[in-house]
Amino acid sequence: MSAPEISLSETHTKRYSVYVATRTNLLVLGFGVLVLVILALFPLFGPTMWTRRLVDFFSYLALAELWNLMLGYAGLISVGQQGFIGIGAYTLWLFSDHLGISPLAGAVFAAIGGAIIALPAAALVFRLRGGYLAIGTWVIAEILRLTVANIKRAGGNSGITIQAVSETVQKLGTDVWYSRVYWWALAAALIAIGVTYFLLRSRTGLALKAMRDNDLAAESSGVNLWRTKLYTYVIAGAGCALVGAIQAMYTLRVHPGSAFSVNWTAYLIFITIIGGVGTIEGPIIGTIIFYVLRETTSDWGTWYFIALGILAIAVTIWSPAGIYGWVVRKWNFMLFPLQRRVRFLSPGSETGLQGETSSGG
Repeated sequence: MSAPEISLSETHTKRYSVYVATRTNLLVLGFGVLVLVILALFPLFGPTMWTRRLVDFFSYLALAELWNLMLGYAGLISVGQQGFIGIGAYTLWLFSDHLGISPLAGAVFAAIGGAIIALPAAALVFRLRGGYLAIGTWVIAEILRLTVANIKRAGGNSGITIQAVSETVQKLGTDVWYSRVYWWALAAALIAIGVTYFLLRSRTGLALKAMRDNDLAAESSGVNLWRTKLYTYVIAGAGCALVGAIQAMYTLRVHPGSAFSVNWTAYLIFITIIGGVGTIEGPIIGTIIFYVLRETTSDWGTWYFIALGILAIAVTIWSPAGIYGWVVRKWNFMLFPLQRRVRFLSPGSETGLQGETSSGG
């Protein structure tokens, strides 16, 4: 009687599963959804003073996520994002006061305007590299500021009140108006985080990571550097313009000195550096720290800026990857996991863990 034949492939087959989120991630996700629900309902029970303060917080969070997308993943050093913020603010004024569109709906057109401006701007700045690229983005922002400041119908250097917004505030009331602006700001922050996460989980995200590590190697592997950078720059331009429109609705007026102020980018650099460049979580932590410092030390005058600079230097020396970079290095925990992990199971078992590896994704 002959022995039964046993397939070698069957005896050595390894069962495995591919996953992205761990149980801890799922628990954090559940807690995050609860926090999001509370934030969404906050204007219904919270004081107007805190509703208005959180508009600023969400605006900085959205801007920091978008700036981090450019620097931390695409390797684009931009110090001219204030140009898109100003364009968004003035686009809202144009569509609201001259085209009769609701200011709340005008924010959408502001984002579109930012994306349109980003296209020719990209054609110019992408010819530059490193520090020259940074200077080029700042020059474009200054050109936009000077152009707007010389338009008399837009108020020139004195700025102009957005009449449509003022009339809407009188019609709805202050509390109702700022509640709607709050929801726009919250949506902008969520859009910035969501777009960043899903973009990095896509093929474009893999290309961005390859470009960040070595752009020449990425290009030799088939990555279209120009197109990938353009996607990132246009997305960031549209998002910054949206935040600019939200800020215009918040302040009820536009002014070239504040809308195009380089302080916007200075704050974004601070937030991203102390939080952690190249992570989605870093700008969230950085925004929280920046906002707490702003609310508690802004009365110090010039010492406020000195304190921000000292903190940025201290964090950079202590952890060059930022606060969240230190968290990842110490505990290997990602709040927004981007990598696909492979769990190998022992033969004949559905749960027995034999080994675990991870791959970029």
